[in-house]
Amino acid sequence: MSFLTVNDLQVAFSTEDGVVHAVDGVSFTLERGKTLAIVGESGSGKSVTSQAIMGLHTGRGVKISGEIHLDGINLVTASSEQMRSMRGNQMAMIFQDPFASLHPFYRIGRQLSEAVLAHRKVSKKEAKAEALRMLTKVGIPNPEQRIEDYPHQLSGGMRQRVMIAMALINGPELLIADEPTTALDVTVQAQILELLAELQAEFNTAIILITHDLGIVADMADEIVVMYGGRIVERAGLHDLFYQPQMPYTVGLLSSVPRLDSAGNRLLSIGGQPPSLIHLPQGCVFHPRCAARNPEVELQCATVRPELRKVSDDHLVRCHLDEAEREAFATKRLAEVLDGE
Repeated sequence: MSFLTVNDLQVAFSTEDGVVHAVDGVSFTLERGKTLAIVGESGSGKSVTSQAIMGLHTGRGVKISGEIHLDGINLVTASSEQMRSMRGNQMAMIFQDPFASLHPFYRIGRQLSEAVLAHRKVSKKEAKAEALRMLTKVGIPNPEQRIEDYPHQLSGGMRQRVMIAMALINGPELLIADEPTTALDVTVQAQILELLAELQAEFNTAIILITHDLGIVADMADEIVVMYGGRIVERAGLHDLFYQPQMPYTVGLLSSVPRLDSAGNRLLSIGGQPPSLIHLPQGCVFHPRCAARNPEVELQCATVRPELRKVSDDHLVRCHLDEAEREAFATKRLAEVLDGE
C-alpha cells in the first residue's frame, strides 16, 4: 500500500458567482522517500489539492469528497483534533511566501520552539535547543544570533530556510512544498533545492512539490502530475514526461521553457487564457486552447470529457487524439522550439 493515496478528490467552493470546481477527480499515489511534482498554470488546482491534504479547507462554503489516505488514515473524514495533531508532526507544508507565513512580532527561535512544544512533551529549554539544531541543519549562518532575530531581519533565502526548519523540526513523513523558491534568485533557489534533497535522503521524507517551474521539476521529481482546469491531464515518470509527452497541454508547457540548446530561439506560448473554474468547458477543458485540434475529433473534444487513459503502466493521459497523433504533434512542436521557427 502506498504511503499517500489520493483517490477521486473533489474540492468545490460556493461563491456569489457560482460553484468553483477547484479540484475535480484528482487521484495519485506517493511512496516514502519519493518526490511527486504537481505542475500547471495558476488556477489549475495545484495549491488547492495540497491544502486539501493538509486539511486547510474549512467552512460551510467548501465541499470536499473523495479519499486521502496518509499511512492508512483517511484525512477527509478525520476529525479536526486529529488533523491538528498530524499537521506539523506527521505532515508539514512549506508555504509560498515565508514572510507572510512567519509571525512578524515573534522572534524566530520562539516560533520554532512553539512548533516543538505543540507536539512534544519537552521543556522550553529543550525546545530552543532543538530549534537551534534545526537552524544549523538548514544552513543558517550564526544560528545562535539568528535565533533571536525577527523575520524582517532575515533575507528572503534565510526566511525560506527558517520555514523549512519549522516544517521539518518534528520529522514529518510527508512534506508539501508550495512554490518553495518563488521570488528567490537562482543561486538561493539551487541551495534550497539541494537542502530539500539532502533532508529527504536523511529522513526518507515523501515530498509533494507544487510548482510551475519545470526546471525545478527536472532536478527533483520522480513522478509528475500535470493539472489543468482542476483535473489531471497527464501523469508520468520524469523521463517519459520530458521526452515522451502525450498531452498537448504538457507539450505547450515544455515548449515555453527556455533551453540552453535553443538559446535565442523564440519560445512557443500557449494561446488563450485558462478556463473559469465556475464555467468549465463541457468536453476537454483544454480544447479551446489546444493547438493539436483535429477536425476528425473536434466534436468529441468539444462535448465529451476524455478519460485518463493508460499510455503505459506508469503513464496516463487525458486526450481524445490517438497516440500516433499525440506523438506527431509533440515531435513537431518541440522541434520548432529547437529550430527557432
